Amino acid sequence: MNSPAITHFSREVEVSFDRPRPDRLVSGNPNRTTWTHYTSNDQMLSCGIWACKVGSWNIRFASDKEEFFCVISGKVRLVDEQEQGVIVSAGEAAVIPAGFVGRFEVLEAVRKYFVVLDRSVIRA
Repeated sequence: MNSPAITHFSREVEVSFDRPRPDRLVSGNPNRTTWTHYTSNDQMLSCGIWACKVGSWNIRFASDKEEFFCVISGKVRLVDEQEQGVIVSAGEAAVIPAGFVGRFEVLEAVRKYFVVLDRSVIRA
């Protein structure tokens, strides 16, 4: 039996582009670029690189979805419903917990590694 292959982030992958939904937009209208390098067979785990220009939008994470990320370059701020914020700069990492409601602000054009765990797929 063959062992699963290691996913190396240097390989070329399909790129997707999007912008924040208009009803969530707070400032700017930043283009977001995503390179998904890995998705598990059960679709529960995805990893890749994400980049975005300056801007901010409201976010609402589902109760069964969370994200670890590490900023490669740039700077972001996450602000919760109580207006408490945390800034994450190049070389730093953070976790957006399941159920988080708040605002995602790109303070300086950002590029980050992401790992998203989405447990909703086990109920589908």
